[in-house]
Amino acid sequence: MSKRFLRGSRSSKSAVSLRHFYCSSYWKTCLRPCREVVLPPQSTYWYISWETCSAWPKYDVVTVTLKHKQRVNGCTVRQGPWGRCMGSDCGPGGSQSRAVWCAHVDGWTTLHTNCDQVQRPSNQRNCFRVCDWHKDLYDWKLGAWNACVPVSARTFGALRSFTCSGGEEGIQTREVGCMLKSDGSPAEDAICEYFEPKPRLEQACLIPCPQDCVVSEYSPWTSCSKTCGTGLRNRVRSVLVPPVFGGALCPNLTEFQSCKPGPCTGPEGMYSLRVGPWNPCALPQTRTARQVKRRKGKGQGLRERTGVKDPETRELIQKKRTRNRLNRQESPFWDIEVGYQTRDVICIHRNGSAVGRNLCTPRDLPLTVQSCVLPKDCQVTDWAEWSPCSKTCVEAESPRGNRTRSRQVLQFPVGEGAECPPLEEWESCEPLGEGVPPCATYTWRTTEWSDCRVDSLLSQQDRRRSNLTGLCGGGLQTREVYCVQANAELLKYLSDLREKDKASHPVENKLCQGPIPNRSQLCQIPCPIDCEVSPWGAWGPCTFENCDDQAAKKGFKLRRRRITNEPTGGPGNCPHLVEAVPCDEPSCYDWQLVSLDQCLPDDGKECGPGTRLAQAQCVNSNGEAVDRNLCSSSPPLEPVPCEVPCSRDCVLSDWTSWSTCSQTCSSKTIEGKQMRTRSILAYNAGEGGALCPNSSSLQEVRNCNEHACTVYHWQTGPWGPCTEDPSASSLNASMGVRGGQGSCSLGMQTRKVICVRVNVGQVPPKKCPDGPRPNTVRPCQLPCKKDCIMTPFSDWTPCPVSCDAAGNAVKRKQSRKRLIIQLPSNGGQDCPEVLEEDRDCEVPKSCPGFRWKTHKWRKCQLVPWFLRQSSAGAQETCGPGLQTRAVSCRQLDGTQADISECLRFAKAMPTITQRCQLPCQDDCQLTNWSKFSSCTADCVGVRTRKRALIGRSKKKDKCKNTQMYPLSETQYCPCDKYNAQPVGNWSDCILPEGGRVESVLGMKVQGDVKECGQGYRYQAMVCYDQDNRLVETLRCNSHGYIEEACIIPCPSDCKLSEWSNWSRCSKSCGSGVKVRSKWLREKPYNGGRPCPKLDHINQAQVYEVVPCQSDCNQYVWVAEPWSVWKVSNVDLKENCGEGVQTRKVRCMLNTIDGPSESVEDYLCDPEEMPLGARESRLPCPEDCVLNDWGPWSRCSLPCTTTNSRVRMAYTLRSPSVGRQCPDTTDHEPCGLNHNCFNYFYNITDWSTCQLSPNAVCGSGIKTRMLDCVRSDGKSVDIKFCQELNLEKKWQMNISCVVECPVNCQLSEWSAWSECSQTCGLEGKMWRQRSVVQASQGDGRPCPTQMEQWKPCPVRPCYRWQYSPWSECRVESVVCGHGMRYRNLSCFVSDGSGDGEGSLVDEELCSSLELAIDGDKRIILKEPCTLPCPGECYLMEWSDWSSCVSICVKGAGVDFGSVQVRSRAVLAQEPENLQLCPDQEWESQPCTGGECYEYKWFSSVNSTRPFVWCQRSDGLNVTGGCPAINPPVDNSSCSPPCLMPKSFCSEDGICMCEEGFTEVLSPTGQLDQCAPIPILEIPTAGDKKGDVKTSRAINPTLPTTILPGRTGRTWYLQPYGPDGKLKMWVYGVAAGAFVLLIFIVSMIYLACSYCAKVHRSLKAQESDANGTAVWVGQNAHEMIYTCPDCQELTQTTTSSSS
Repeated sequence: MSKRFLRGSRSSKSAVSLRHFYCSSYWKTCLRPCREVVLPPQSTYWYISWETCSAWPKYDVVTVTLKHKQRVNGCTVRQGPWGRCMGSDCGPGGSQSRAVWCAHVDGWTTLHTNCDQVQRPSNQRNCFRVCDWHKDLYDWKLGAWNACVPVSARTFGALRSFTCSGGEEGIQTREVGCMLKSDGSPAEDAICEYFEPKPRLEQACLIPCPQDCVVSEYSPWTSCSKTCGTGLRNRVRSVLVPPVFGGALCPNLTEFQSCKPGPCTGPEGMYSLRVGPWNPCALPQTRTARQVKRRKGKGQGLRERTGVKDPETRELIQKKRTRNRLNRQESPFWDIEVGYQTRDVICIHRNGSAVGRNLCTPRDLPLTVQSCVLPKDCQVTDWAEWSPCSKTCVEAESPRGNRTRSRQVLQFPVGEGAECPPLEEWESCEPLGEGVPPCATYTWRTTEWSDCRVDSLLSQQDRRRSNLTGLCGGGLQTREVYCVQANAELLKYLSDLREKDKASHPVENKLCQGPIPNRSQLCQIPCPIDCEVSPWGAWGPCTFENCDDQAAKKGFKLRRRRITNEPTGGPGNCPHLVEAVPCDEPSCYDWQLVSLDQCLPDDGKECGPGTRLAQAQCVNSNGEAVDRNLCSSSPPLEPVPCEVPCSRDCVLSDWTSWSTCSQTCSSKTIEGKQMRTRSILAYNAGEGGALCPNSSSLQEVRNCNEHACTVYHWQTGPWGPCTEDPSASSLNASMGVRGGQGSCSLGMQTRKVICVRVNVGQVPPKKCPDGPRPNTVRPCQLPCKKDCIMTPFSDWTPCPVSCDAAGNAVKRKQSRKRLIIQLPSNGGQDCPEVLEEDRDCEVPKSCPGFRWKTHKWRKCQLVPWFLRQSSAGAQETCGPGLQTRAVSCRQLDGTQADISECLRFAKAMPTITQRCQLPCQDDCQLTNWSKFSSCTADCVGVRTRKRALIGRSKKKDKCKNTQMYPLSETQYCPCDKYNAQPVGNWSDCILPEGGRVESVLGMKVQGDVKECGQGYRYQAMVCYDQDNRLVETLRCNSHGYIEEACIIPCPSDCKLSEWSNWSRCSKSCGSGVKVRSKWLREKPYNGGRPCPKLDHINQAQVYEVVPCQSDCNQYVWVAEPWSVWKVSNVDLKENCGEGVQTRKVRCMLNTIDGPSESVEDYLCDPEEMPLGARESRLPCPEDCVLNDWGPWSRCSLPCTTTNSRVRMAYTLRSPSVGRQCPDTTDHEPCGLNHNCFNYFYNITDWSTCQLSPNAVCGSGIKTRMLDCVRSDGKSVDIKFCQELNLEKKWQMNISCVVECPVNCQLSEWSAWSECSQTCGLEGKMWRQRSVVQASQGDGRPCPTQMEQWKPCPVRPCYRWQYSPWSECRVESVVCGHGMRYRNLSCFVSDGSGDGEGSLVDEELCSSLELAIDGDKRIILKEPCTLPCPGECYLMEWSDWSSCVSICVKGAGVDFGSVQVRSRAVLAQEPENLQLCPDQEWESQPCTGGECYEYKWFSSVNSTRPFVWCQRSDGLNVTGGCPAINPPVDNSSCSPPCLMPKSFCSEDGICMCEEGFTEVLSPTGQLDQCAPIPILEIPTAGDKKGDVKTSRAINPTLPTTILPGRTGRTWYLQPYGPDGKLKMWVYGVAAGAFVLLIFIVSMIYLACSYCAKVHRSLKAQESDANGTAVWVGQNAHEMIYTCPDCQELTQTTTSSSS
């Protein structure tokens, strides 16, 4: 809802009448008048939803609620803000609706029936439904902006006073409407508003303030114009800023003052000869007739001489004619006619009137007639046709090109004729016609990636740099990037419809835009996985080589190992897995003892000798159980004899297992042995029992591993290359057709397999078993052939045409190149060797260029005699004249060229006319000067040149005067002394050019570019001559530089030690960790590779920790047999009783063949250590003897005390009658963590990322391990967990990536740039490089220096420069029209801008274009006027003022910059002032003007104060300061205010400055200014009670403007001369107090009356308030005020009010 305030007046019917209303500024124009409506009292009314103020006049019905509960209804307007137009069809026929509801006057919504249904507004109407496709049919039509109207002109009421400050705010308006594009007819705005908002109708603008003319201060007074009598003095000023925007005009620039140097002693010179200007050039009347007659005469003479027949003579004559024709200027471009011009010479009086010439002093009169060239304007042809558009293709980004047209010169300007207009013009254009092809677009292409290389990632100290074979892991690969034409194939197809090329030829890289593709990337060389095998297994039984063929009777014992880690390339890369030993009596199947039954005495006795039956199974050579029938050929195992001791017999234990064989094989010197033992468990009775054997019978030894130490195995060589398999050719053919790659097929690989005897070498194959013999042939996949792919050759580089000093073309070469996109491999077609070609450029016959050729001057042409014969002293055949010459255009080799070429490319055209002098008889004639003689020595000798008198001049005395006509000239020989000295700073340290500059056609990464070492730095040398002028450095025998060796320090990478050995696994059983470390040896410097993150505790160490697994059975306790009983209570008779047994327990290394060697005890688990001693009772004879307890059974899980474990024993000797055996079963309850354990898996942490030893970075593996942990926390063998079949849900290995240490890769240095200055001391050349590959990981960071500079050779800066204008020269007279001249000289400087430079020979500037500061119009003379005595005249133009911005300082308002120059008037005679010309000024725009402020300043000196206007740069000016009343000068007071501290007010009264009071004389005049007494005011914060003095000066006034100058100021001094307050001060204080009491009383009375009126209005429902309110949709009453809405007409006033 928007706010709107409706103002209305009540009628007699208690209704409100609304008339016109107006809304401006933020609210859009609401200019529709509503008809007067009557508002009958009503409590409810219809309400329509409202939107913005700009839209509300469009409502059909306006409903307004008044405070006195009446309704406004019926203000009819045409349109309203309806909802969106809806409908099925586009265009007219849609419908739109709006919300209408009934509301109570109190604001709440009520039923529709409470409102008058007749007056209900319509809530639906037809509309135009806009669709998206209407956007192409309709658009906003924008009118032009109207003139900027001041805001003050649009406000109502009286115009307020306005002070312009920088600019006056204004408003511009325009008309905006929706239109139909096809015919421009108007349409509803709602259609266009559907697509975009309506453009603004108004915009702010600025009307600049008037800017007055600003002039400088006056110059000093000139000297008096006369030396005696009455003259004038002048002082002048110049215009600094012209008047703009209607500002005040410039004041007079000249001020005059009469002067009287003294009385004249003689008569004054009253007359002067005055030379007038030359009249226009004209032809003499008889000239044409004489020319015709002369030409006729020449023609007859030529015809008479046409009888020459000799061809050579004829050719010479023809050449002479041609030369003469050129010299006669008969060129179509020049039509030079020599005429004459005259001027007047008159005698004038000092008052400016002309008098008779006889009154002027007799003297030689100047020339009044002279030869001249008739002026002819430049004539050109009509414009030629426009050239084709430079844009011949379609391109979206820059669719337009240029086209040019030219015209030719028909007649060059001659004399003072008008110069030629531009001969060429251009305009933008678009390619026309159908079928215009698209423009060529360019894109980047890349070659194939190179092979992956790891060596570029190695650090400096890496030992693998010396041997790069086998490196793997992360690496770097590179490729070239080149630019091609992206749509070349399309354009080629469009142009000739031929087949597209396979690859586009490269073009210059600068044609490609956008980011350059990566030229390097990380890559991965898969690291080969080494084969890992298990330890050797035990030797198997002697078996046949082939059990299916047992005829050979040849047997082998085999032992095997298995692959624990599959290698890359399959198991063929593993070492041999089978070793064989020949043996005798082989068998494929044999019986294997499983167990022995209990000993059974013979003949059914209870004790005594017996046998134990062997329980056996049939096994093959691998130990696998097979059918028993296969062992039928082998004898079954025999029963084993045994003995069951009787009650009085000796009891022995069972034999222990056989020990590990002491040797793996046998020979003549060594043989393997095994041992087993048994011990005495009970002694026999003294009589009748079997005796115990001696100690030697308690031990048995047998031979083992009796096979010879001759071990054989098959050894394989590496697989050969994959070659084509002839047997598979047909299959390959079908695969090739099917796969579309005929070069990819199946092949085969072979390898060598030999039989090797260990420690001997190769033996015949029959020595090795055939069964495990490896394959010698395997199939393989032949790699696909890859041919070399190249780009076509690029276009030939352009041939630069350069010329040497002699103008001959220098031979150059042009080149082209091609790039390898794909290298050949696998037998593909090789690349050609030639990648770059060059050839000699065609040398043009002549260097391109044009020059003007001047021909000989024609004869000096005098003014016709009949025109000058009346002049005094004139002679017919001599005098001043004019001569002309021809000019033609030539190429540099001298051949003729079109004149237009020289106009475009050559230097300024030479002059074709010059003044000349034909000597008269009385004149002295001399030859030209000879050349100077040669110098014998520099700086010390002299050289001379001579000339001589000719003709009659030799006899004339005046010609012999050598002072007027010197015949020789002498000058010192040039002094070629030169001084060289360094200048500027040293350059960067630059390495010698080691490689090529980056190619224009391809970019590639160079890898480790040399970036350090010895280089050179340069300092420029400057050469001066003996006059301290800059010359070429070659004069000082210098090539322009001083070189000095310098060092760019090489980066040194962080150096660490090698890895230490891995520590031992931290656990002897289960999973632990092992550690290795590196130590910091040297920190990085000079940008070397940074160190990896060091250990936070010890900053010098890097750790690597990996998990490790220790076999819990690696070390085992081995207990020897128990010793013989040592009975403590020996019954010598029975040898029994309590005793002790001991045994030795050792920790041994466990192998697959059993415990092998003793190790330290700490390596074995101390908890598992068997007992080394035991106490027990040695059974007596006839006691029961049991064997040792067997192992405890395992407790069943879960571990509870209700469960128990058991161990068993059996009876070895039965007791005698009456004696009992102890229990053979022992029970023990199961206790958790005592004898019963739970087991679970424990997973270790991940290791660090492990790489292959040959890898630097890239893909690796993180590992972790499973540990079996007992419930008491002890790690145990993994088999305990495996037996429980616990779930394994963990992944043990994951891949990981170690970030590669990629060194920063830089491009090569670019070519050196052009010199930053073409000459001078400060020129620099730059070259850049860019980052191709940013550093990654711990790679070497990028250096900070990405650009280098070195000084350019110093070259002198030559330039053409004007000399100052000469004085105005008028020939031999006092005044009049003359000429002034200046020269064009060659200057040299060092380019620093300090000083103007030094004058040098013009030859040094000969190569420069003839121009001054870019202006090619060389003006060396111009007319001038030398004023005559007494004449009032205009001075010469002042210099151009500095560039000034027309602006408002600090407001950001700028109307452009301007500079101005002016001519002031100078007067010499007071009587001639009325004849003075008007002063002149002219301005021109400029750039970079300074924005100045102007302020009033004033000063008071001892005599009189004065004021002035000053510009912000400190320059005193007139004009520009604000147009307020400036401080008044003392000169307006009479008498002047000369007293100290006084000034003249604007009313012309002398007053005192602030701080002083006036003391008047009896006559009322100011007598003196007395200081006001100082008032001492103690400061509040000063504890010491210091006082500070304060004069009664207003501190708010600016210090630059004295008080009292801007208006009348009254000084009522409150203190008397004695320092006490005056009486009137007390009176004023009392009056102020009374006034305050009065004001308070009046306010109280007024408020009391207001309160009464308010209560009265509240009691009765007053209708005096006509404020309009609107009721919103939320039924709340809202009061709106629109302060900008103003009533256009007065509202009617009801009679009740």
